[in-house]
Amino acid sequence: MKTLIIKAAFEAGKLLMEKFESGIRVEFKGKYDLVTEADRQAEALIVKLIRERYPDHNFLAEEDDYTETGSDYRWIIDPLDGTTNYAHGFPWFAVSIALEVKGRLELGVVYNPYVGDFYVAERGCGAFLNERRLQVSTINTLERSLLATGFAYDHKKCKANNYDYFKQFQKEAQACRRPGAASLDLASVAAGRFDGFWELKLKPWDLAAGILLIEEAGGLVSNFDGLPMTLESQECMASNRLIHEEMQAILQQGCRP
Repeated sequence: MKTLIIKAAFEAGKLLMEKFESGIRVEFKGKYDLVTEADRQAEALIVKLIRERYPDHNFLAEEDDYTETGSDYRWIIDPLDGTTNYAHGFPWFAVSIALEVKGRLELGVVYNPYVGDFYVAERGCGAFLNERRLQVSTINTLERSLLATGFAYDHKKCKANNYDYFKQFQKEAQACRRPGAASLDLASVAAGRFDGFWELKLKPWDLAAGILLIEEAGGLVSNFDGLPMTLESQECMASNRLIHEEMQAILQQGCRP
């Protein structure tokens, strides 16, 4: 299955780059929520490759609904995380695929085809970036930390918009970044590039692969109360463990969903 998940991500990434370089046709799912033909085509490619090998497996993906089969195996797919970046030609986007078995994440990949960064994690076997084993950072104070976050599509009209947290972390941390693709932000925590990450209103396909990457790299992922993270949670806090309590103290004070 590891070989299959890697192949699916590479093939989808190749498709995304072909579209990226030849021109992107953009549609809107809502006022601000973009979708491109590349999203749909990449998802269809991934599902087809997996179904050829495992026709009875379940799928949870961003662009389409799939009939429940009753299988213990579920593939969680974001064919293009960072669609707004992609549509504007900004090269921070990724394919994210995870495999869940009996409710537990077992495999995860996050692939940025523009720069060639391929992250892969297997439960109990570690996390890797292009075959280099990953370990979270050793920064042990929030004031020396580089953090990442994002904003939901409804941030212009919803009170739980993350503005208050962003303002506070800008004061408390060394710096904050908002790159625009949660799967890559989480993968970057696993790689020690970011020391922590938080966001509201993420979907399971935004989170699944990144959670496993961080856990296998020695980090911690929870909700804002420090409780174990679930794919259905409305809150995600991830860190190198060393700054988790400091982040949590701030994240319990703002406007939450």
